[in-house]
Amino acid sequence: MTQLFQPLTNIIVKIGLLGAVLLLIGLAGLGYYLVTSPYLTEVGVAKAQPVPYSHQQHVGGLGLDCRYCHTSVDQSSFAGLPSTETCLGCHTQIKAESPLLEPVRASLQNEQPLAWIRVNNLPDFVFFNHSIHVNKGVGCETCHGRIDQMPVVAKAVPLHMAWCLECHRAPEQFIRPREAVFTMGWQPPTDQATLGKQLVADYDIAVNQLTDCSICHR
Repeated sequence: MTQLFQPLTNIIVKIGLLGAVLLLIGLAGLGYYLVTSPYLTEVGVAKAQPVPYSHQQHVGGLGLDCRYCHTSVDQSSFAGLPSTETCLGCHTQIKAESPLLEPVRASLQNEQPLAWIRVNNLPDFVFFNHSIHVNKGVGCETCHGRIDQMPVVAKAVPLHMAWCLECHRAPEQFIRPREAVFTMGWQPPTDQATLGKQLVADYDIAVNQLTDCSICHR
C-alpha cells in the first residue's frame, strides 16, 4: 500500500500544534496585558482640567483638607466637586486676576458650573459610596494615591473588581483610624494586624457580607 504521508509530516504537524498552543498562550498574555495596562485602566494617565488645579500645591504645599473642595465625601455616596464659589472663596483675594483663573470668573459671570473632568469613574453597574468607606476607616490615598504629590491628577489604581476584592476580603489589612483617613503618607503601624482587627470590630464591619454581589452591584 502506498504511503500517503511522508515521515516529515509528523514533525510538521507537531511543530504546527506547538505553534498553535504558543499562539494561544501569547494571545491570552496579550489580552491580560491590555486589560491591566494603562491603555485600558488609565492608571497614571493625567487628565487636564478646565482650570489647572494642582493638588500638589494646594494639598501638599498649603495643607488644604480634602473636605474643603469635596464637601460631601463623608456624608454621601458622591464626594462632590468644587463649585465656582468654593474656588473664589480664596481666589477673590489670592491671584484674583490670574489668567489661569479666567474659566472660574467666567463660570461665575455666566452662572454655569465648571465642567471638571472625572478621573476616577466607575461603570454604571457598580455602586460605590464614599461616605461608607471614609467612615469605616478607608483612607483617601488608598484609592486615590498620593494626591498631595500630583500637579495634575491621575488615576492611581485600576479600580477593577479584583483590586476592590483585595480589601473587601481582608479589610483589617487596609483600614486606619478615622482621624487618619484624610492624612497623606500615613504608614500602618507594626501591629496593623492587631489594630486592623480591632478597628473592624469597632467600626462594626460585617466582613462576611463584603463579598456579596449586592454590596457593589445593585
